[in-house]
Amino acid sequence: MDEKEKDLIERAKSGDIKSFEDLLAKYKDKIYNIAGYVCLGAPSETDDVYQETFLTAFKKIKNFKGNSNLGTWLYRIAANNCWMRFRKRKKENLVSLDEAVGLASHKENIKNELSHDVLKALSELSVDYRLAVTLVDIEGMTLQEASKILKISVGALKSRLLRARRLLKNKFSAQ
Repeated sequence: MDEKEKDLIERAKSGDIKSFEDLLAKYKDKIYNIAGYVCLGAPSETDDVYQETFLTAFKKIKNFKGNSNLGTWLYRIAANNCWMRFRKRKKENLVSLDEAVGLASHKENIKNELSHDVLKALSELSVDYRLAVTLVDIEGMTLQEASKILKISVGALKSRLLRARRLLKNKFSAQ
């Protein structure tokens, strides 16, 4: 975290909305991508998680201690919002095949284009596996960063990645 970001955080903690907006501008695309890939809902689901993440961050910025990177803190909030949505719905597949096609057509908001088959396969993974694959393989985070966000050990993350990748490989080799 650089000095400018630290200064913006301190001003945001004291209620400066402009500083908070400047902080979020740096992370908004990544948070939207994570919400889109992990939740794999219709664009409105992704928008809801995205907005909930920043509302929560705004409400809790005073509690941010700076022990981790601001991005890590925001990613954790986004992951928690996704998990809460899944718990409310009592199922893991938020998306139908038609909605996945709709999500893919929303490419102006999602910079990385995934094929229809990859989106479908990703939507069939459990939330834990989907989060691991999204953070490491799609967002390019290190194992240490992703494990910190998910609040699991690096070993547990490696295990999830191995299982998720195996499931994805099996889905594609069966076709």
